[in-house]
Amino acid sequence: MVSIEVTALYAGLCALLVIALAFKVVAFRRGKKVGLGTGGDKGGEIAVRAHANAIEYVPLALILMLIAEINGLSHLWLHCLGAALLLARLLHAIGLYAGSGGYHPGRFTGTSLTWLVIIILAVINIRAVF
Repeated sequence: MVSIEVTALYAGLCALLVIALAFKVVAFRRGKKVGLGTGGDKGGEIAVRAHANAIEYVPLALILMLIAEINGLSHLWLHCLGAALLLARLLHAIGLYAGSGGYHPGRFTGTSLTWLVIIILAVINIRAVF
């Protein structure tokens, strides 16, 4: 049996982050009595985008990480990449809120680091084929 415990750890941690971001969307909608969307509220737009952005990037990164783990990438590399992904997503969410949807170093760093993790994992997986 193939061990996928490292990806399982980061998948679980990222899932908790996604649920925390979803909770913020639900809290906004309940508080503002908005059934769908944001009702034009900027705070609601920030909450929805913080959650949606995580949903857009986390699954791809975790799929790439899982493939790399199955292909035998060392646990050290997997932990480095998994921790970087989790940090990146936290920085992005914090930056999006702190910057009120505008520029914030956390948002920029979080996005850049997320892309870097995905690119590194993509290259690792492509190289594993050859």
